[in-house]
Amino acid sequence: MNPCNNNGLADAVERILKQYFNDLDGEKPVPIYDMVMKCVEKPMIRFVLERASGNQSTAARLLGINRNTLRRKLIDYDLL
Repeated sequence: MNPCNNNGLADAVERILKQYFNDLDGEKPVPIYDMVMKCVEKPMIRFVLERASGNQSTAARLLGINRNTLRRKLIDYDLL
């Protein structure tokens, strides 16, 4: 299953971005990429780590990232 192909994650992101731009009311937007990644990455890592029963090596494999990268992100997001 690919959530980007069936009105899942991609539609949710687009809907939230539309709302974000509507709410700006003339204000300058923050850098969009960084904003979206910060909003999505922490809950994604937390969820995958829970699914991996706290095993960082398994979580890193599920995320498709290096375990050291995961460890750094866990520290950055205060998830340890």
